[in-house]
Amino acid sequence: MDYYPIFLDVKDRCCLVAGGGAVGTRKAFGLARAGARVTVVSPDFSDELSNMPVSAITLKKKNFEDSDLDGMSLAFAATDNMQLNAGIRQAAQKKNILCNIADGRDKGDFILPAVVERGDLIFAVSTCGASPALSKHLRLALEARFGPEYGILAALLGRIRAILLERGHDPKGHRKTFCALLDADLPEKIAAGQTRQIDTVLAGILGEGFSLERLMPDFGTREL
Repeated sequence: MDYYPIFLDVKDRCCLVAGGGAVGTRKAFGLARAGARVTVVSPDFSDELSNMPVSAITLKKKNFEDSDLDGMSLAFAATDNMQLNAGIRQAAQKKNILCNIADGRDKGDFILPAVVERGDLIFAVSTCGASPALSKHLRLALEARFGPEYGILAALLGRIRAILLERGHDPKGHRKTFCALLDADLPEKIAAGQTRQIDTVLAGILGEGFSLERLMPDFGTREL
C-alpha cells in the first residue's frame, strides 16, 4: 500500500490552491464544501471562481510566492505549469506543509481519490495513481448503486446512535440493534417515501416513541 488512507477534518483550516483554472476550481470548491478556508492564488480565474458566491474562498490575483504558504495547513499545486507545481511543492516541504500536485506526473505528498458523496456517507476510490480510468469507472458504479437514500439512511442511523449512547453504552446490544435496522430494507423504503413502513420498522426494533418524524423532522424536505 503506497498511501495511508485517511479522511481529514479541514473545517476552519486554511488551505492554499495555486491555480485558478478548471482543476484549481474543483479543488477550491471541494475544500470549501468540507468547511476549509480557501485561498486561491492565480493570475487568472475561471468564470465559476470569478462569479462565486462562496465566502469561504478568497481570490488573490497574482503569481504564486512562497509567502502565500504562510499559515496554511494544506497546499494544492494546480497550475498548468509542471515546473511551477514542482516548485510549489518544494516550497511547501520547507514549511512542513503537505502538498498535492494536480498534473499527475509528480503525485506530491498525497493524492485525492475519486469520490461519491451521499451526505455524511462518502465513498472514496483510489488506485494510488495507477489507473485514474479505473477509479472513475468504479466511482460511476458506486453512484449508480448507492443513491441519495443512503445519505438519508446514514443521517438516520447517526441520530439513532446518539440517542442510544445517551442512554448508556451497550456494545453488544447496539450491534444487534443496528444489524436489525440494516437488514430491514430501509434504503428501499426511504427511496419510495414509505414513511409508515419505516415507522413500523423503527418501533419494532427500537420501541415505541421512535418514528421518522421524531428522528428526522426534515425528511420530507430532503431531495432524492
